[in-house]
Amino acid sequence: MNKAEIIAAMAEKAGLTQKDCGKALDAFVATVIDGAKADDKITLVGFGTFEVRNRKARQGRNPSNNEVIQIPASKVPAFKAGKAFKDAVK
Repeated sequence: MNKAEIIAAMAEKAGLTQKDCGKALDAFVATVIDGAKADDKITLVGFGTFEVRNRKARQGRNPSNNEVIQIPASKVPAFKAGKAFKDAVK
């Protein structure tokens, strides 16, 4: 399902225009990104949690020449599905 299909489904379920649903979806995505930038944990009970996790520095290997390289520490976005979401997918 792509963004246009999500907007169309939202509009049908909510009884709103696709334009309004598009604005709402864009605002939701922007809010989640802003929260992640601020290292906030965004929790939607029953759906899941968006958060930023810290990945430690580690050693890796260059696959082309098998040389050992140092991979720096980084922050990565993560999503953990909530119980209701997991149960709905089963």
